[in-house]
Amino acid sequence: MVWQTVQWLSFLAVTGYAVLLFLQAVLRRRDNIRLGRPSEGPKKSGRSAKALLGQMLGHRKLLKDPRSGAMHLVMFYGFIVLQFGALDLIGKGLTGGRHLPLPGYAAFTLLQEIAVLSVLAAVAYAAYRRYIERLPRLKRGWKPAVVLLFITLLMLSVLLSLAFERRWLGEAPSVYAPVASWLAGGLAWMSAAQAEAGFYAAWWLHLLVLLSFLVYVPQSKHLHLITAPVNLWLARDRAGRLEKIDLEDENAESYGVGRIEDFTRKQLLDLYACVECGRCTNVCPASNTGKPLSPMHLITKLRDHLTEKGALVTSKSPWVPAWAFGGADVAGQGAHQVEAAGKVAWNDAAGGTDIRPTLAWQQQSWLRQEGNAESVELLGGVVTEEEIWACTSCRNCEDQCPVGNEHVDKIVDLRRYLVLTQGTMPQEGQRALQNIERQGNPWGLSRSDRAQWTGDVEGFRVPTVKERPDFEVLFFVGSMGSYDLRTRKVSRALVRLMNEAGVKFAILGNEERGSGDTPRRMGNEFLFQQLCEDNIATFKRYGVRRIVTACPHTFNLFKNEYPDFGMKQVEVLHHTQLLGRLIREGRLWPEHEVNERVVYHDSCYLGRYNGVYDEPREVLRAIPGVTLLEMERSRENAMCCGAGGGRMWMEEQGGKRVNVARTEQALAVQPTVIGSACPYCLTMMEDGVKMAAPDTGLQAMDIAELLELSVFGR
Repeated sequence: MVWQTVQWLSFLAVTGYAVLLFLQAVLRRRDNIRLGRPSEGPKKSGRSAKALLGQMLGHRKLLKDPRSGAMHLVMFYGFIVLQFGALDLIGKGLTGGRHLPLPGYAAFTLLQEIAVLSVLAAVAYAAYRRYIERLPRLKRGWKPAVVLLFITLLMLSVLLSLAFERRWLGEAPSVYAPVASWLAGGLAWMSAAQAEAGFYAAWWLHLLVLLSFLVYVPQSKHLHLITAPVNLWLARDRAGRLEKIDLEDENAESYGVGRIEDFTRKQLLDLYACVECGRCTNVCPASNTGKPLSPMHLITKLRDHLTEKGALVTSKSPWVPAWAFGGADVAGQGAHQVEAAGKVAWNDAAGGTDIRPTLAWQQQSWLRQEGNAESVELLGGVVTEEEIWACTSCRNCEDQCPVGNEHVDKIVDLRRYLVLTQGTMPQEGQRALQNIERQGNPWGLSRSDRAQWTGDVEGFRVPTVKERPDFEVLFFVGSMGSYDLRTRKVSRALVRLMNEAGVKFAILGNEERGSGDTPRRMGNEFLFQQLCEDNIATFKRYGVRRIVTACPHTFNLFKNEYPDFGMKQVEVLHHTQLLGRLIREGRLWPEHEVNERVVYHDSCYLGRYNGVYDEPREVLRAIPGVTLLEMERSRENAMCCGAGGGRMWMEEQGGKRVNVARTEQALAVQPTVIGSACPYCLTMMEDGVKMAAPDTGLQAMDIAELLELSVFGR
């Protein structure tokens, strides 16, 4: 009786203290998140809720890497099963060996053993991938090893407890407990009293490891066990949509994000949801070509800065150790900063990473160890401008992230601060924005030349909205389609096809202005909103109800972001969607053979931003003679061409050019044509061919141009 009382009191004391440490750490992280601006509440549709369950319970994104996805799936469901076993085991230790009154307890025991063995196998494979196979995207060191050790000890303590229990209670071997029975057979030399002592030793080992793991979780990346479900639930239905800035707010001292507190709470939640799996960096076009950007390290550096800064503005509890919720990761901030910071170059050929800490980061590490995080600037101290401007906004990082982190909006918010508050940006980008502001296009060409391309269309006059007031479709040509000599051919092909199909369309002519995608992605929200408001006013003036554009960036902006500024009830189509519809309706007849091996390059803003993958391919399949090929990285995992996020107007610094890397991926399938559906991609692929395969005869063509050849024969 005295022993049971001591057991209960010890259990309550140890468990209570561990729970206190856990709650203190979780609440500290919660308080850190509250430093940010209030976020919009979740607006979930049935479809998004289904997607949420698919990610949480089905591991849809994790299974994009089948091996690690299966490993995590085993651990996930194994731990769910083992939680019931843990309750049963704790109950046995507190009641002298009595198990839970469950029907079919023998089957429950067998399920527990299967779960234990499965988790142990998953842990062994996790260790193999990290320390023997040495996948480049996975961090090595003692922190991941501690977690694997925790899990291994938990599993072994379960098996030992079950084995000692069987020997203690004199239970016969059972097919429902094969491992425990086998282990108990090796304990035949023990007396019942010795086996009982062994049971309680294994029981306390299990409890202490379990509670230690509980306390460790909120101090580490494993906080994602709590934050990831919340993060996935709060994710926006329209992924990639940028938040509107109220430029008329007279109380605003700055625009964009210049301090960690300027992020929204949802953005700060992202930081604590990160599991540091490296999938984002593994697919990032900047990282893959040696640019100073790693999406994972960007998130972890912001997270560490948030934790450290949060420790300065919130109080510490006198009842728990400082490491339980203080300014640094329990695993040690200095080593992490040296590992995670600085210039990251991803070497595809060698299959490894080269992480070189910069002097600035070494200085920052020292400052943080001194507890002086307030003196570290977010821009320039935590993240560098080179990182911020290296992003192409392709969102491949977000597509791969299993916990729903959104990297691009944070980068754009940091750019907004640089541009709108500090007035700094790369010179080439500044020149492009000045030209857009003055002439409505990035080259600074005359506004009156915007409709000049229409004189080159064979035997057909392209009508303006004034000349054809009964138009049904507005063709928004865009700056590339109006001024760029190469993209003008795409504009002409599209108007020939629409005219052939009897589409009543018109253009704005010289009244058209830029859509504003380039200013918005580069951080100049003021210029974007000017263009946006002018365009919406023009659309309303002419009663526009349907828009088609050949530019995925314009398509995404009109469809997903203009509605925030008042553009309602306007159908927005990409030209591949319209052409596919016209073919299905029998209004276009691709009858001439186009004997080409076409590999299709997915535009980021058409694919990942808007899920348009099939329509361009359907158009290509409808063209006689075309052999449709696929690159290894295609559809959701297609690599960016390098032009998004304003990178079209800026020179690449360091490493391999992104468009060259993408062209080399296309060359691997031996095409004769690289097909695209974006003027930026078309330009980048053509330039890539000139640099990577100048003598092969390989062409880059828009889908509209290929369809034009099939419909008209020339």
